[in-house]
Amino acid sequence: MNTDGEWELAARKERMLNQHLMGRGIRDLAVLRAMGEVPRESFLPAGMEFLAYEDGPLPIQEGQTISQPYIVAYMIEALELQGTEKVLEIGTGSGYAAAVLSLCAAEIFTVERIPALAHQATERLRDLGFRNVTVHLGDGTLGWREHAPYDAIVVTAGAPGVPEELERQLAPGGRLVIPVGPTPHLQDLVRVRRDWRGELRRETLCAVRFVPLIGAQGWED
Repeated sequence: MNTDGEWELAARKERMLNQHLMGRGIRDLAVLRAMGEVPRESFLPAGMEFLAYEDGPLPIQEGQTISQPYIVAYMIEALELQGTEKVLEIGTGSGYAAAVLSLCAAEIFTVERIPALAHQATERLRDLGFRNVTVHLGDGTLGWREHAPYDAIVVTAGAPGVPEELERQLAPGGRLVIPVGPTPHLQDLVRVRRDWRGELRRETLCAVRFVPLIGAQGWED
């Protein structure tokens, strides 16, 4: 990319940070810093670079999407990360949200059910230097029991209900953020907290629209 193109991308990123994130209430400094550092254009199909910092979802491979920057920032902020956590992400997709998470927490484990996306995300994250992210091919509704429990879990696809297996993998004091709704394409974003006695408490954050969460404890394919 030539110098003019680089300047244009930088200006668009600055507008994203100021207008779409801070202007809409994102306050977590670590999240804002990570959103500023991760090159979203590197997670998009070729030719879409100049759409990278528009505040909307974009199509990626295999009929999936990369979430709008505001929603990525909002969901990560809702995890209330301090930087030392072990985080499970369900729905790797392009790997963009995992990259942002990697700058906000200590260790990221991310699960993707589509082989091509899992492979591409693994290579992309490695090439960009995000060394604290591990990608796993599998059914995200079942989590990743091998590395449980997790201090935080974030799900980037809409589920008919909160998968019980994910709740079981949430550590005491942990937070789980997931879109939940009665149809595959319209949900409420829900945060589940496990208190230090092990009890779960839910709260609804906002209305969202995600691709469906496919799997044994999600929607049928």
